Amino acid sequence: MRDQYYEQLDRIVDDLVTLTTTVRRSVADSTTALLHADTTIAEKVIDAGRDIDASIDEVEERALVVLATQQPVATDLRQIVAALRMLADLQRMNALAVHVSKVARRRVPESAVPLTIQPTIRSMASVADSMIEKAARIVGNRDLTAAAALEVEDDEMDRLRADLFRVLLDGSWEHGMEAAIDLALLGRYYERLGDHAVNMARRVVFLVTGELPVTN
Repeated sequence: MRDQYYEQLDRIVDDLVTLTTTVRRSVADSTTALLHADTTIAEKVIDAGRDIDASIDEVEERALVVLATQQPVATDLRQIVAALRMLADLQRMNALAVHVSKVARRRVPESAVPLTIQPTIRSMASVADSMIEKAARIVGNRDLTAAAALEVEDDEMDRLRADLFRVLLDGSWEHGMEAAIDLALLGRYYERLGDHAVNMARRVVFLVTGELPVTN
């Protein structure tokens, strides 16, 4: 009976890693849709978002069943609590990928990102991709060193968003108010993707140590 219990816990962790990888792919696809004004890819991300949400809900339900029926304590309890919180982070990341795709779809046949701004958005997307990939490995391996290093990458994301805002507020901006609003939103979406990846890493620290990391 206990073997089955631990198999359930292990399966939840495996599902978290799989879901994180799936969300990472959606984020990458949403960026492609955004930069190339590709409605086919945008629609694919939006449609996949519903399936990802359903998968997250299914894992959450299993975690709650374990919590209710097995009454875990100590590390096992922390694992369930951390998993539930990470599932919430993944749900928000999935929603952010969908938001990016909706911006892309709304501006077709033009790209929502002017050519001069595309390097900054590409950099933000690259940092987000790296952070989500590392979050998956941190969850799978319970790597506290990697969890701490992720905070540094988050600083880079914050710097890129600040660079984006400097451009938007520059008196020489010539792409109109709608484009500026889109880019302000996009900057926020990518920043939040990084924040949720960091949150997942912090959940792992809580799981392993029982202590909540101090946030900036």
